[in-house]
Amino acid sequence: MGTMSSPDLTERARQAVTPELAQAFARDGAVCVRGLLNAEEVALLREGIDANIAAPSPRAKVASRPDDPGFFIEDFCCWQENGAYRRVIFDSPLAAAAGLLMASRQVRLYHDHMLTKEPGTRQRTPWHQDQPYYNIEGRQNVSFWIPVDPVRRHSTLEFVAGSHQGPWLMPRSFMDHQAKWFPEGSLQDLPDIEAARERFPIIGWPVEPGDVIAFHMLSLHASAGVDGDTRRRVFSVRMLGDDVTHAPRPWVTSPPFPGLADRLPAGAAMDDALFPVLWTS
Repeated sequence: MGTMSSPDLTERARQAVTPELAQAFARDGAVCVRGLLNAEEVALLREGIDANIAAPSPRAKVASRPDDPGFFIEDFCCWQENGAYRRVIFDSPLAAAAGLLMASRQVRLYHDHMLTKEPGTRQRTPWHQDQPYYNIEGRQNVSFWIPVDPVRRHSTLEFVAGSHQGPWLMPRSFMDHQAKWFPEGSLQDLPDIEAARERFPIIGWPVEPGDVIAFHMLSLHASAGVDGDTRRRVFSVRMLGDDVTHAPRPWVTSPPFPGLADRLPAGAAMDDALFPVLWTS
């Protein structure tokens, strides 16, 4: 799609994703990839996020309470309509970096996810794993959390190191804590991490635009609100590796993929136009 050839993008990814960083990803389930995106790519993402906020899709949702002095909005699966998102997904080092982190020969797009917290937003993103909300099985996966504004350590994404090794924990709705996905009692509940933070190996990084946080979809993660002088615009993109297969659910996943179960049986590779191949080694 773009002007830069794939070998150039792969070389940029290799400079940022060192073997040591890939080992840390395998061990901890989350790493910070410093300077993976350049200023032009960050500017494109800002443009894409601002256009997305100005005209949210039907999938968008407000994730803060009415009495919150700030505002937290999320949107999903906008890459087909948002040209800026599309260019960064297809024409940046992200996909090559995903391949290196996952040790995968092939990288597919899963979905995009915009998360913006306006200044003064108190709403926390509670501790959770992402994969139980999804319609996939497999270990080779990575999510990129890409801020286009500086993020202080106390407002950044935090992880429990090593939690991507499992087990799967009960996904609940963030606002009212309901088990809307797996039936109540079928998965172990999350421990109360905030009540005893010192008992958990919590990791996190302050980040600048261009830095990218990469994490496994089973990594326990959370984030706090933002300060009154801080806006936190984040673009997240999820990518899938060689061993990921479709896992149709009897409930609505987050995000939903209507009609996909009619095209892809359980256990099939994610070979569908919704999930284009972005990179091959």
